[in-house]
Amino acid sequence: MDIFSRLTFFSYVDYSSLGLLFWLWFVIGWRIEHPSAKHASVSVLMAGYRREWMRQMITRDPRIFDATILGNLRQGTAFFASASMISIGGVLALFGNTEQLIGIADDLTLNSEPNIVWELKLMVTLFFVTNAFLKFVWSNRLFGYCAVLMSAVPNDVDDPRTMPRAMQAAEINVTAARGFNRGLRSVYFGLAPAAWLAGPIALIVASLITCLVLWRREFASQSRDVLLSGDAHDA
Repeated sequence: MDIFSRLTFFSYVDYSSLGLLFWLWFVIGWRIEHPSAKHASVSVLMAGYRREWMRQMITRDPRIFDATILGNLRQGTAFFASASMISIGGVLALFGNTEQLIGIADDLTLNSEPNIVWELKLMVTLFFVTNAFLKFVWSNRLFGYCAVLMSAVPNDVDDPRTMPRAMQAAEINVTAARGFNRGLRSVYFGLAPAAWLAGPIALIVASLITCLVLWRREFASQSRDVLLSGDAHDA
């Protein structure tokens, strides 16, 4: 049986729910990274604070505090990369042992489907988890680049190279954080396909809930209010 014959096991509702999942993943990611000027996301607000961090760094001597923060950021990315790798191994293990998964799905849907259906559904989760792993690894490496750039910033505030190099470090730091956030979003959306065990309608609901959770944390959370209040005090 070729791949096209296997795809006939899925209904139009399955394809629609899967398309919605990927569409929401793309849209919420784009919206978070490109918000309107009047309604900035937490990620964009934090990018401004990261740049301010580098501006303040050049006035500190020694810069042990800054090195400690960056080290903690790298540890966070390393932890999530390791967790993602373990998750990839777990999903791959399920490919050879779908019987238990089928048993759970049968209890939820009362429908019996061939193994290939569940293996294809697992591939969706595998995609998101793998994407998260790659983003976390790249973010970890970028934070390492940022550490090197921070070390290259002269200790003399009046040195003409000081501010430009600090801003270079800031942009690498912002890029690393962007990759980390993309990895986290992949983790969120990697959980949603688990609802597909209960059918395409459950996947649609899970996708919408995941998108709503991400939207609230970026645009309607208490942490966002705190960041905005800080900007108001600075003004």
